[in-house]
Amino acid sequence: MSVKRQTVQGQVADDNPGHDNQGFDYSQSDLPNAANSGRRFTSTKSGSIHLNQVYYTWNDINAVAKVEKESFKLPCFGKKSDIPPKEPKQILKNVSGIARAGEILAIMGASGAGKTSLLNILTFRNTSSLNISGTRMVNGVPIDAVQLTLISAYIQQDDIFIGTLTPREHLRFQALLRMDKEFSYKERMRKVDEVIKEMGLTGCADTIIGIPGRIKGLSGGQQKRLSVASEVLTDPQLLICDEPTTGLDSFMAANLVKTLKSLANKGKTIICTIHQPASDTFAMFDKLLLMSEGRVAYYGDAKKAPTYFSSIGYPCPETYNPADFYIHTLAIRVDNAEECLQRSKAICDKYDESDNAKALKATAFSKDDELSKALKEVAKKRQKSPYKASWFAQFRACFWRSSITVRKDPLVLKVQLIQTIFLSLVIGLIYFGQENDQESIQNISGCIFMIIANLTFSSIFPVTNVFWSELPVFMREHFNGMYRTDTYYLAKTFAELPVYLILPAIFISISYWMVGLNDDIDRFFIAVGTAVLVANVGSSFGYMASTVTPSFETTMALAPVMITPFMLFGGSFLNKDSIPVYFIWLKYLSWFLYGNEALSINQWKGIKNITCEEGLACIEDGNQVLDSLSFKEDNFGMSLACLGGLIVVTRLISYGGLVMKSRRSK
Repeated sequence: MSVKRQTVQGQVADDNPGHDNQGFDYSQSDLPNAANSGRRFTSTKSGSIHLNQVYYTWNDINAVAKVEKESFKLPCFGKKSDIPPKEPKQILKNVSGIARAGEILAIMGASGAGKTSLLNILTFRNTSSLNISGTRMVNGVPIDAVQLTLISAYIQQDDIFIGTLTPREHLRFQALLRMDKEFSYKERMRKVDEVIKEMGLTGCADTIIGIPGRIKGLSGGQQKRLSVASEVLTDPQLLICDEPTTGLDSFMAANLVKTLKSLANKGKTIICTIHQPASDTFAMFDKLLLMSEGRVAYYGDAKKAPTYFSSIGYPCPETYNPADFYIHTLAIRVDNAEECLQRSKAICDKYDESDNAKALKATAFSKDDELSKALKEVAKKRQKSPYKASWFAQFRACFWRSSITVRKDPLVLKVQLIQTIFLSLVIGLIYFGQENDQESIQNISGCIFMIIANLTFSSIFPVTNVFWSELPVFMREHFNGMYRTDTYYLAKTFAELPVYLILPAIFISISYWMVGLNDDIDRFFIAVGTAVLVANVGSSFGYMASTVTPSFETTMALAPVMITPFMLFGGSFLNKDSIPVYFIWLKYLSWFLYGNEALSINQWKGIKNITCEEGLACIEDGNQVLDSLSFKEDNFGMSLACLGGLIVVTRLISYGGLVMKSRRSK
């Protein structure tokens, strides 16, 4: 594997402030320069860049919420009048800091202190509602969102996985799509094994991750470590974590931070927001950034924070957890808001006046033209194509994962199989042993309708459940540039295709012979093919309903409402020639009508004699049955073609809806 290597030229400027009077050491060895860090970066042909050490700095970050002009209509006159704009709220005020290689920086503060807003700004996420000023630099080079993603990994607060996979399968999928093209398959799998061992996942590597409420799997701590492992695969030098200990007990939280500490000891730069850690967890942090009301209350060594707070009149009791003490001291309590605000302002003002704050702001990097140029070149490549894997490699990996999901998910396979057999037996028993007589005409018509209805509903609702459970995973992975929307959609479609070929065939095979439908073997296979088409229209409709609606609850509420008109105009409840002219268009969209017509023609075409008692007006042959239903033999091929056309159209609409969802998520 050949890579182009270049050397970083930037170093700390000569105005390093040294040591302040509160014991905060800012000696030259603390900060990157060519002499003491030997920093180098590696850029690859596939559009990646790797820095040996990352120093992320942010200076004078200010964030103000955007205010939109409101208007209202004057009563009776209908004229609009502008409402005076509200005073914009300042979220962050002059926030500065630095995250060093080999250290964990913890950003802490009470709720509403601004730590989440700061993390969003540092990661260039969810900032559309803010006006932001200030600089963000990596190793002295100003960066943007695309450039930051080249050297960093972001671990979100929520753990989102495909629950039917194992950690090993999950990491293999990540390795196939996120590692550089220069790595061979064997090298990727070797890296997966190394990360599993490094993250302490060896014992659960082949255990199902699990789905809450459905499938028991990994513990919360194991899932958190798996989230970290997913990011470590690409060997980023900067890890940014959003409250990684949320939902964990103190023991599991400490274990997770130990894992992060081991990564920091290997030279990685780690930034994390954290909410009230236990004392043993807090002791593992190297640097601490305390925030209150959008301002910095303290930045420096975590171990030296008690000395600083004592020096400004807020000593931490010896038996008190320092993290709890800082948060309680800086929190704004509702019952005593005015006093808390004054205390917060006084603490932040004292920090701004301290030598520590001045030393931090005076810390500077010389311009690094080599690194700046490399970042821009690589970012330009990434903007053209953010994907590290080719289209075929993306499709192959997504198809592999979707196939595993279909095979392992009981909702997709086991439950549907049981449901298919049960319902086909019920229909077979209800309409069992139909004879070729007058009563069988109505019975067989009812049987055909029930077959179509069950094939439809048993296809739609499992699809909607599975789709919505996977949608958050798709959104996150697509946003991170792992794969294209079309590769995911096509892979999922092809992976699930065997299910919607085999299950309808099983369903019709049981009920067909129990009911005693047309015993010509050719007619049986035609019925199987028609059932497969109807089931696939149903599954396609399920995808369409899921992608065009905003939530799972909306999908489940609207799907039956959307299906009802198609059922009514399917030829069983209303003769198709009696449909009102203003609803004609619905007739042409009803797969119930096309399925009913195809199965009825398949059943009655060529039937010459239907038993009739003497003296009664009877339907004598199959052609009369079809005439009574307004079905024509010549429409058989057209009905099958229309079922196929509905599959294509609904799939295209569902794909378009998925594209729109993925765009809105960005």
